[in-house]
Amino acid sequence: MIEPSLIIFDCDGVLVDTERLSNHLLAEILTESGLPISYAECRRRFVGKSMKSVKMEVESALGRALPADWLAEERTRTLAVLARETEAVAGVQAQIERLRHLDIPHCVASSGSLEKMRTTLGCSGLLPLLEHVLFTADMVENGKPAPDLFLHAAAQMGHAPDQCVVIEDSLPGVQAGRAAGMRVLGYAGDPMTDADGLSRAGAVVFRDMADLPQLLV
Repeated sequence: MIEPSLIIFDCDGVLVDTERLSNHLLAEILTESGLPISYAECRRRFVGKSMKSVKMEVESALGRALPADWLAEERTRTLAVLARETEAVAGVQAQIERLRHLDIPHCVASSGSLEKMRTTLGCSGLLPLLEHVLFTADMVENGKPAPDLFLHAAAQMGHAPDQCVVIEDSLPGVQAGRAAGMRVLGYAGDPMTDADGLSRAGAVVFRDMADLPQLLV
């Protein structure tokens, strides 16, 4: 196996422990919007997708358009919670610092907005390590599970797709990485993560960030 030249991290659920916070709030907002949904179902249906994609799915399910300011309101409420409560995923800061020490190129490619990434990475203390290598689905035409975002990140960083490793925790993210022709590691440290689903989609699943170095060779 060839050692990767670029490590591409997803953000939510891989770098920052936001899935519980975000999806509890999203379930509440969707229920208020006329689509009653549980936290567990919200995670199953929407983890890894951009909010634009979520809005389209919800409007299809409702059979009507959501208010024009729905996305902005959701973003405001979500950022307020994340700015106060976001923590880094256990062990990930040590792994990023290790990559920096070894001068191994790395970046972040997330379905979330740049504002959200800066908020969560800032609250968790990771932003100073990553602020110059952030890529978002807003920068490409199609979000995950399309490969566009990972291909864009690789191109901007100057690396061929087959030399990249993606670290993801969602099915759309794994599908995007595989569609981009990249090796994918599926982080399943959260007990609600569908580890079997990640594996079936083509990821090598791991549950502890301490295991990352041996998986990158």
